[in-house]
Amino acid sequence: MIKRLAILLTTASLAFGAATCPGHGTADSMLVSAAWLSTHLKDPGLVVIGVGPKAEFDKGHIAGSVSLELAAISAKGVPLTLEFPPMAELADTFAALGVTNTSRIVLYSVANSVQSATRVFLTLDAMGLGRNTALLDGGFTAWTGPVTTEVAAVKRGTVEPCPQTDIVVDAAYVSANLRHAGVDIIDARLPGFYTGEQIPNNQRAGHVPGAANIPFSSMFDGKGLLKSTDDLKAMLTSAGVKPGDRVVSYCHIGQQATVVYFVARYLGFDARLYDGSWQDWSARTDLPTEVSKKP
Repeated sequence: MIKRLAILLTTASLAFGAATCPGHGTADSMLVSAAWLSTHLKDPGLVVIGVGPKAEFDKGHIAGSVSLELAAISAKGVPLTLEFPPMAELADTFAALGVTNTSRIVLYSVANSVQSATRVFLTLDAMGLGRNTALLDGGFTAWTGPVTTEVAAVKRGTVEPCPQTDIVVDAAYVSANLRHAGVDIIDARLPGFYTGEQIPNNQRAGHVPGAANIPFSSMFDGKGLLKSTDDLKAMLTSAGVKPGDRVVSYCHIGQQATVVYFVARYLGFDARLYDGSWQDWSARTDLPTEVSKKP
């Protein structure tokens, strides 16, 4: 997959030229509160995107927001469930939502699936728009502002991607970095899958050897808000992550692990996503697996 992505990135760079893109986000830019969004909802250049099934979006959404389903940013006709389509297709998809290279973008899930919103964040980060993109903390559940079923009028934007090559890795990279100092592999699945007690359909049991387990859902409090930076740092530290390390996350198909990717970037770590994740690793029977009694 990484070879295919490299070709896509190179092709996109030639096609779009040297566009000016914001680059990766930081703690100051990656997360906004419902109170902030309520105050800035009518700011010029703001694009609020409700991520998830259109049917859920149509039941009620943040006023002025636009709808995006994950299928629209996923490659068609490829073996793995989630892969980036060509950058030109992504640019067209986001331009149709009103996005430009200077837009301030806020993402939220319409179906209580934060990993869908962080998957879109990863995609925009890969396009070079990460610094302009934020997650709505607490998602739609935390929103107390205006809700509507009306479809917002959208003025089409123009997006020129600056493809980022430091976003995803493949099985060869992960295999070469098992228990490698400075590279921390994090399994974002629920503990049962990590230990091997639960086995995904038609896949092998267990986890990537040497990987630590941080379930993606454990990074949020009871209200669905992202935990404090101190708590998040403590979680990564407990998983063996040290300052200066690279965090490589994976899950079932490359969606839940985008939460760990988001958090690692938010905390200032060099982060990567193993996009093929367990679906890819398990299918490669030459690669080792590991089971354990506890995470």
